Amino acid sequence: MPVLLPPMLIAQAQVQMGCNGTLLQARGRAELKRAIELLKLSLSLEAEAATADGALASLQARLDSVRQALQQLGVRKLEVTSPSTWTRSPELKKPALTTASLQVSGELAPAQLQRLIRQVGSLPGVRLSPVDPRAQTSGDAASQARLLRAAYGNALAIGLHQLRPLEVEVEGGGGPPILMRAMASPDRAPFDPAELPEPVDRLSLLVRFCAR
Repeated sequence: MPVLLPPMLIAQAQVQMGCNGTLLQARGRAELKRAIELLKLSLSLEAEAATADGALASLQARLDSVRQALQQLGVRKLEVTSPSTWTRSPELKKPALTTASLQVSGELAPAQLQRLIRQVGSLPGVRLSPVDPRAQTSGDAASQARLLRAAYGNALAIGLHQLRPLEVEVEGGGGPPILMRAMASPDRAPFDPAELPEPVDRLSLLVRFCAR
């Protein structure tokens, strides 16, 4: 029976034993798609004015509108960074302007994706960033255990018998965030959360065997 590492040690783990035979090594990989439970959202918010005070006041007013819109969508774990400002030097026929900006993030139910894009993405100064589909965290341990078994089985498929694992190095990672496009006109097809790629758990390992 192969030596399986506890799922909580997926980030980096090793099991070491001695060998009185031939040392071999093999790589194994596995991935598992999981259902989307929530979307991690983020957006940047900006405002401009002739002075820093004016830009910050405008930014605060826009933030109030964004907060209300997100609360109506049932956004959870809402976080807002402190604002930053920078001043653009005056150019030909363009006066100097100060820009104030901040970042907003939170968690959203997938069914609210369309409303997020249309209702929040259309607000002044809002620029939507990628949404990151997330799977249910309670299934992380079971998912990692399945991946570990599959990857280990893949590594074992080297056609030899009487193999004893000496060392197992495990690494894992998720998939990339999903890019959201800008506002679509009302006559276009809606943004459908069912079309978002499902979160993918990936795992790879390197196994060193003792063959006799």
